[in-house]
Order: sequence, then C-alpha cells, then structure tokens
Amino acid sequence: MKRTKQNRFSNRRKNKVDKSTQNHQQNQTVQSDTEESVQLPRKKVRWEGNSESAEAVADTENGPSSEDDASTSKICLTIFCQSGRIAGAYYDSVRCIVYVLEDTQEDIHFDLTNMLLEQCNADIVLTSSKADDPFISVLQKFAEASGGVFQIRPHKEFTPHRGRDRLLSLPFLSELTTEDTGQCLSSDNSSGAEPGNAYEFMQKRKQAAGDPTMKRWNAAIRLANYASVESSPLCISCLGALLDYLTRERAASDLDDDAGVEGLNISGIEVLTIDQVMHINAEALFSLQIFENESHASIHSDKTKEGLSLFGILDNTRTPLGRSLLRTWLMRPSLSIPVIAARHDAIECFLHPENLAPASALQTHLKGIKNIPRILGLLQSGKAGVGDWQGLVKFTYHSAMLRDALAELHGGDRVEIVQKLVATLDIASFKDTGNAVNETIDWEESTNNNRICVRPYIDEELDQRKHIYAGLDAVLCKVAEQICQNIPVDYTTSLNVVYFPQLGFLICVPMQEEWRSEEGIKVLDGWNFQVSPDHLFSAHVYFKSEEMHDMDMHIGDLHPSIVDREIEIVQELSERILVFSEGMRRTCDVCAEVDCLLAFAEASRAYNYCRPQMSEDPIIDIDQGRHPLQEQVVDIFVPNNAQLVAGIGFSGSAELQTEGNSLPMCSSVVLCTGANACGKVAISATLGIVDKIFTRIQTRESVSKAQSAFMIDLNQVSLALRNCTVKSLILLDEFGKGTIPAGSFAPRCKHNYGAGLFCGVIKHLLNRGSQCPKVLAATHFHEVFQKDMLDPHKFPITFFHMQVLFTSSKGNNLDPGDVSISEDLDLTNHERSEPTFSVAPGEKITYLYRISPGLSRNSHAAQCATIFGLPSRIAQRAQYVSKLLGDHELGQLLEEKMTAEEQENIKAAGIATYKFLAMDLTNDSHEKDIKSRLVKVLGRVHHE
Repeated sequence: MKRTKQNRFSNRRKNKVDKSTQNHQQNQTVQSDTEESVQLPRKKVRWEGNSESAEAVADTENGPSSEDDASTSKICLTIFCQSGRIAGAYYDSVRCIVYVLEDTQEDIHFDLTNMLLEQCNADIVLTSSKADDPFISVLQKFAEASGGVFQIRPHKEFTPHRGRDRLLSLPFLSELTTEDTGQCLSSDNSSGAEPGNAYEFMQKRKQAAGDPTMKRWNAAIRLANYASVESSPLCISCLGALLDYLTRERAASDLDDDAGVEGLNISGIEVLTIDQVMHINAEALFSLQIFENESHASIHSDKTKEGLSLFGILDNTRTPLGRSLLRTWLMRPSLSIPVIAARHDAIECFLHPENLAPASALQTHLKGIKNIPRILGLLQSGKAGVGDWQGLVKFTYHSAMLRDALAELHGGDRVEIVQKLVATLDIASFKDTGNAVNETIDWEESTNNNRICVRPYIDEELDQRKHIYAGLDAVLCKVAEQICQNIPVDYTTSLNVVYFPQLGFLICVPMQEEWRSEEGIKVLDGWNFQVSPDHLFSAHVYFKSEEMHDMDMHIGDLHPSIVDREIEIVQELSERILVFSEGMRRTCDVCAEVDCLLAFAEASRAYNYCRPQMSEDPIIDIDQGRHPLQEQVVDIFVPNNAQLVAGIGFSGSAELQTEGNSLPMCSSVVLCTGANACGKVAISATLGIVDKIFTRIQTRESVSKAQSAFMIDLNQVSLALRNCTVKSLILLDEFGKGTIPAGSFAPRCKHNYGAGLFCGVIKHLLNRGSQCPKVLAATHFHEVFQKDMLDPHKFPITFFHMQVLFTSSKGNNLDPGDVSISEDLDLTNHERSEPTFSVAPGEKITYLYRISPGLSRNSHAAQCATIFGLPSRIAQRAQYVSKLLGDHELGQLLEEKMTAEEQENIKAAGIATYKFLAMDLTNDSHEKDIKSRLVKVLGRVHHE
C-alpha cells in the first residue's frame, strides 16, 4: 500500500512510519463505533493536493471520535477583568463557534460578570493571575455554587501578543477557500510523485499549504470580519488563553497529535451578546459620537476632557458614582422594557412643574455625596485621610437632607427609584455615624498635623500624654539650665535640650571650629556622641547624658505613644462605622441612579426632549426627530420623520403600508440620497428595543493597519452582516466610496465595484425576509436605481432624498418646472424622483436639510466644490470630463489638443479600419487581387 502521508522527515524514522501505516491498514478492517480508523491520519502532515489525504481528512472532520466529544463537551469560559475593564471568550463545541465579549466597562458590583456567567453556564472558568481581587472572588463564588472548576492561570497565558498569534493561526482565518476567492489556491499535485529528498518535500509542502506570511496577512485582514477585537486587548488575551486550553485538552486525549492550534475544529467567531443589554462596539460608539475625548490645549499635558458628544450633553451628574454609572448605561443600554419604563417614569416625575424645586434640592445634596465605597475601603485598610473622614460626615448630613427633599416630590411615592432610595436611607444609623465621627475627630488639629487627631476628653490616658507633651518646652528649658551649670565654661557658650521622636531627649551643642579639625568632636565625661549629619558642615552636635537617659525612662517617647493611642481610638471608631458599610454602599448605588435620572431630566428640560413609547416590536416611528448633537452646532435645525419596521424583506411576513401617493411608509430599509454636504447622516431616531447597533459611517485609517480605507469599510459591513439579528440596527453612510470603475458591468449602468457591493449588501439583507434588520443607508451611487438593480418597483425599500433649493445669479428661485426630470426610471405617482437641475455658472445651492419622499439622481458635486472654494473653471471642467467618461466618449478628450490635420488623419484611419474589417479574404486566392483591394481600402494609388 502506498503511503500518502508522512509524519517524520529523516530516514531513521522510516520504521515508525511503516508501523503507523500498517496499523492504519489493520484498523480499516475493523468496524468500530469509535472510528479509530480515521483518527490516525489526522496525526500526519496534511497535503491538500493528495486525494487520499483529503478523503481521510474529510472523514475525520465529519465523524469525530467519542473521545473528542467528551473532551470538548464541557464549556470553558476564559474571562479577565483588570482596572474595571472586562472581556471574555468561550467555545461552543456543537456549532464549533468561539463567542467573544469585547472589552467593556464593568461596574463595582460586577453585574456584567454575573450575567455572563449565568448566560454561558460554564463548567470551567479560567482567569489571569493579575485579575482584580474582587473579580476573582466573584468567580470563586460562582464556581462553588455551580460545582464547576475555577482556575487562576499564569498571566503569560493572558497576553495580547500571545492571543494574537494563536488567533492568526486558525485555519478558517488564514486559509482562503475556493468559495472565498472563486478559484482554487492549491497547486496541481495530480502527478502523485513521491519527493526524492527533504528539499523537494518542503517545496511540495509549501505549494500545498501556502505561504505562511500570506496566511498570516489573510488572517489579520479577515479577523475584523468576525469581531472588533483589534481594539480589545483583554478580549484577545482571553481568546489566546481559551485556544491554549482547547489545545491542551485535545493533546491530552490524543498524545501523538502535535497539530496545535491549527488542528482545532473552529469554524467562526461571533460576538457574544448579553441578553439584558445592547451590544454596541467601539466603532459604533466612535461613529455615533457617544463619547468624545478632547486633548488638552497644552502639548505638554496628556489630560483630556469630554468634547461634543452624547455623553457630554447628558452628563449633568453631581456625584462621581453617578458619572461612572451614566457612562456604563451609554456603553451597555438596557434591553428590559420594565427597567426602561421605570427610568422614564422617574424622569417624567422630575420634570413635573411642581417638582422643579425638590429636584434642584436633590441635585444640591447629591453634590455633597462623595465616593463612599472608596472611603469605606480606605477605612477598612486604615489609610483614610482627613478628607475621607470629612466626606463620610458630609454623606451622613446630605443623606438626611435627601430624605426631606424626597418627601416634597409630587407623585414621588409612585416612582420606583424614589421608593428604593427611601427604603435604603437608614437615617438613624447614618446620624449616629456622623455624630460619632464629629465627636471623636479634632478637625482643626488633624488638618494642621496632616493626620487624624482625637478630641480632648475622649481618652484619659491620651489627654495626660498630650498635657505632658504640651508642657515639654518648659521642662526642657529648666533641664538645659541645670546642665549648663555643671559643664566647663570654655566648652560651649550655649546649649539646648531637644526632643526627637524615636530618638528621645538629646543635648544640642553648637559646632566649634576646633572640632572640625583632625582631632574631632570633644566629648565630655558621662556624655555619648549621638548624631551629626556631617560634622564638617553641620551647625550642631547632639549628645546623650545621664539626665537624658533619665528623661527617656520617666517621660518616655511621647509623640509615638500619642500617635499610637490615637490610631487605636480611630481604629475602634472605624470598626463601629463599618458595621453600617453595606447599607451605605446600597444607598450610594441608588443615589447614583437618582443622579443619572436627574441628569436626564435636566437635559430633557434644556433641549425639549420628549418621552418615547417603548415596544417589544422591532419598529421605529419618529415624528419630527432631531439629532442631539447636530442641533447644538447649527443656527437652525430642521427636524425630520422616520419610520422603520424590521422583517420586511423578500418573502417577508410583514406587509408594506402606504399612505396616499407617498412612498412606502414602513419598510426595513430606508435609502437616502441627495447632494453632497446636504447632511444626510443628520437624521435622528428614537429607537425601540434594539439588541445591536452596527455602523459604517467613519473610516479610521492608520499607518499601523495594513488595510486600505475600502478594506476597513468592508470589515465593518462584514461584521454587521455576520452578527445582526431582526432586532438590530445598521447604519450605512457612503459604503463603497472610493472604488474604481468596473468594466465588467453593463455599460449602460455606469456603476463601479462600490455600487455593486452596496447593492449586494442591501439585497442580502432583504433576502433574509422576516429576519431582515432595520437599515438606514445614505448613498451617492445614483446608478443603482436601475430596473436590473435596486428597482423601486420590486424592492421593499423606502426611498428618501434631502431637499435642496436652487437660486439663480440674481437671487431668484429656479422653477422645478423649467428643468427636466430624469427618465432613467419610469416612476409612478408614489415613487417620485427629485428633478435633475442643470445649474449654470453663478447659480447656487441652498441645503434645506429636509427629507422628502423620492430619489435624487444628482449629487451636484461640481456646485458643491464651487461653494467650498474650488475655482469654478476647474469644477466646470470636472463636470464636463465626468460626463464624457460616463458616456464612454473618451475620444473627445484625446482630440482636444490635436490639430485639424491630425484629426482628419485619425478620421481617415478609422474609416480605413472599418473597411478592412469588412473585407472577406476567405475566398480570394490571387495575391494580386488582395493587394489591389487593400490599396483601394487604404485610398492609395497602386503602382504596377
């Protein structure tokens, strides 16, 4: 039997290869449910070009052994939380899919972690040794409650670099199939000749397996099609740790298998969506400008501040916990209608005219509440400073004032968050806490000494020590006078007795000049030299005498003893306060929610926002919607309507709803056209329940990315197509721009690759039928509205355009009746197209920023270029050239710089060419006749 695979290169391993082949032959004769006969070929080098090898691999993939099923049946979750950011990944052995949770913000209660653990129901949980300690405690409790396995792995397994290497080795990312490329990438190995030496073997293996560098590049490009993990280092780390675990488990069940990560049966990566919160990735947050960090004005400062963003508009919070919670809400919006309705009820209550004063009072008192959970943590560790203790007292005061302000709210007793806050405010305990702190801590002395000091009459022993310490100056002066009487007159002119903590009492003598010589410092009998920083330069010298030892014995080291006693008293106070720590934390959490809702109410009052009606149905119905950011930067904002219903595609269950002669009122896809710079993406929408938001709006290019702008756009759209559901929302703005014309398309369509891709994406979404998501798209590809492409008669798409106003050079409005309407489409009454104006020099365009039904067949790029500063002659020339290119009249451009004689010669040559092509030379046998006919065609005189 001819061996089709090898697993060793040297001749000294030949016997082992032969033995493996013999075992394979023997196993083929055995009919076993464990399918051991197909397991052996998996352990050898795969050559895609070999037919027998391909069959063995296919059999192996279609029929995995029971051992593999047993090893991968358990769900392993790798999860990592560091500095308040969390990410995770787990493997579904049934679908062969890896699910990832991209980097996101976690709160102090680890709510997202608990939701992820419950949703995944993991049997094995792995985390890094450098994960946050409270996070590790949460994982331990989950493992103990569920009976699962919890392991803390070395941090080297949770590094982004290691994870990226593992990811780029996965075959489904690195190896392009025939379906992906439209052609076979494998070389022709039909000859079946065995390699004669190691060099030939490696060459043949490279031809079959492909270039490793190219594979890695392919994997890096295609990775963004599945998940946005490039900007999620924690997520990449979790993926790497997960792949390491799967590889170890596979190796343990099959000891001879050394395929590593490449041998794992993984067919895809999907973004993990938590059931209770919306999924919105970093690209969507950036494109929708949810957050915006502005750099400091100074180039020497790395500080940032919040710029024009949705978070900046809504952030009227007064507490640090409220600001953090608001950021969390915007990053992970809730999908629970009861939760959303409860928040809306609270905002509506705070907006009531009778509640303006109580709401203002609530915000005032919330401003006095500091980060109490952090303060309690410092108290527990004994590191709380003066400001922390003052913050605790302020909390006890303002919490009592909050209770009074809540009582003044009109209708507040029917609001859930108000009821919740009233229930958590334990005013009696908080008041006792504040009184105990105020009665114990001496604020003035603490501020002066920069440490916590205790008031008098709290501890008798402490008061006695402080009394002695306060009268120490007089005692030291008296002792110094007595010592001066007992020392030689010529020894020193003056001395002092001083006290140093930890050193005790010392005699301080001024440095003499003769002591700086080689003889050194003169020490009297009964004295001991103690310390002098540098006797050549110091101004004083310190000694210990018998009197100093007596003072150390009887008086002692006063300052440390005072500090130690105060620490003991403060520690006792901390233990009394920490009994109420859990109630304080709950109160602060509820206060953070109230702070966020008050901030929403303040923004709603300032910008005239209204309450939406929430529904489980995937529908968007907006009347006079406004963009919250756009209206802040323009003088006049024009509101627009929007209607979307998911699930209306080809063969969709929903029916189109129309009104009068307008375009379809409700559909799943809204396509907006219009002139350049008309503000199509300024459409604002108040959404219902949307589980995911995907965008293709902005392209963030970087020299660090080996991708073009168009490739980045493709990755964003591919990510949306792979992960969207019927409840998702997709926003596409100018997808496909910047692509080159494609000659393979129909000439009359005059569209390019980008237009074809745009049509393909829209058709693909519509082909999902009842699972079609909600899509808002804006495009300048007017050529796609053809009968063989996005035909308005056949496609369930709502067409809108942004209106513009044309004015003449004299300031008069142009009458639409004076211009022609595009005849490319035979539009009915309910499918109107905007007139195509031919704008003359001096005429202007005014953008109305108003949506109207129908199509716009002209982007007016030349006029837009003139408005924004491009010379009119250049814009007119560009418009002329574009028209010739669109009409395939390239010859006119070439003839512009030719003389009349050259143009006549080219015309004559063209006529001769047509005549020559019309000649029939198949029946002419005489060379003389052929030559004469050619001379006649060329218009020349024939000479015999």
